[in-house]
Amino acid sequence: MTEGPRLWGGRFAGGPSAAFDRLNASFAVDSRMWAQDIAGSRAHAKMLVDTGVISADDGAAIAEGLTRVEAEFRDGAFAVLASDEDIHTAVERRLTELVGDAGRRLHTGRSRNDQVATDVLLYLRDSVDGQLRALTALVRALVDQADAHLDTLVPGYTHLQRAQPVRLAHHVLAYVQMLIRDHARFAHVRAVSLAESPLGAGALSGVGFPIDRHATADALGFARPTANSLDSVATRDALADYLNAAATLCVHLSRLGEELVLWASEEVGFVELSDAFTSGSSMLPQKKNPDAAELARAKASRVIADYAGLQTLLAKLPLAYNKDLQEDKHFLFDAVDTVDVLLPAVTGMVAEARFRTDRMAAACADGYLAATDLADHLVRAGWPFRGAHEAVGKLVQACLIRGVGLADASGAEIAAAGLGGIALPDLEPAASVEAKISYGGTSRARVVEQLAAVRVEMAGW
Repeated sequence: MTEGPRLWGGRFAGGPSAAFDRLNASFAVDSRMWAQDIAGSRAHAKMLVDTGVISADDGAAIAEGLTRVEAEFRDGAFAVLASDEDIHTAVERRLTELVGDAGRRLHTGRSRNDQVATDVLLYLRDSVDGQLRALTALVRALVDQADAHLDTLVPGYTHLQRAQPVRLAHHVLAYVQMLIRDHARFAHVRAVSLAESPLGAGALSGVGFPIDRHATADALGFARPTANSLDSVATRDALADYLNAAATLCVHLSRLGEELVLWASEEVGFVELSDAFTSGSSMLPQKKNPDAAELARAKASRVIADYAGLQTLLAKLPLAYNKDLQEDKHFLFDAVDTVDVLLPAVTGMVAEARFRTDRMAAACADGYLAATDLADHLVRAGWPFRGAHEAVGKLVQACLIRGVGLADASGAEIAAAGLGGIALPDLEPAASVEAKISYGGTSRARVVEQLAAVRVEMAGW
């Protein structure tokens, strides 16, 4: 790369050292925002013409030059100079090479401080739009699995111990509910956190030209301009809101990944993952490793670290702009990239997963999953719940000693537990799940109700 003029160099007798250049430069990171920087510059230039700050001829030259710069980026022909500290200075430098003094007038009425803040919000908005679509696709894949397994039963767990049987559809819909909330958080970032344009706030105190910030905000698709120039260039709340939403999403995907890893193990065997989302071992030819699920589990720590990193960066900064804020994009871009690769992979893994209904049914039939149903039966007969709980616990203990399930308890064991003469209810898993009739429960009618409500929710997306 060759050297070029510095856009801020008039104050300085000499150029920066090579060491400082390496520390200060961010082009390698923020060059991905070239389209947003050009869009912001177009809107700013048009506003400058409309308000009479620059001439129509200069505005036309700037517009034509930005189109040429855009084509160079799009075609991979943009030549980077060593003096291009960031994407913003690179675009302006090249524009000035192409159109001369008109390019030098583009920066009238704006600072890199408000320019950077605007570009990153535009970039984040585009990213959130794509991720909302990807999140919708994942929810659809889970809903399809729930539809296919409405009558499949699986043990529900607490403390990783079998607790009560549930419908597999009910289990899957638990993740759907998490993702619906994730969708709402991302939509809030899109609609609220990204609603205001910082463009025109200047370095920190506004600008001394009769610019129209409402016009540039409208041209760029914002609802309004930011209300305080100091806050405009100092805040990164929208990034923090996004990273919080992304971290929570990744926690949910991690939990899903953990369960799929567990369920795909030979010890559990509840699911077989597609070859397309698993890998083999370089040494062990029999292995089929659930790598996509494991990576979904692992990525959460990375995005949580991005959120914590940004908030730690911001927590110590005085008003207004500080160079520290250049680092915000490392956290943001890492999280955006992580979510971008994660959502399609998890969607494909879920869509192609084959659930082993035979293994699930066997696990439901084995053990004491209907213990609470038996206690509920006693409550309906007039027992206090704590007394019923104790009696059923004694019966479970007796059955454990003999190695049989509750349905195979002997008359003597039933009598010893204090339940002599009481007709036992149906203790089969199907009866257990169908008894859970409370709102949000796992009876068939309630799960069908959940599915219908999810479809209504998604129709609004």
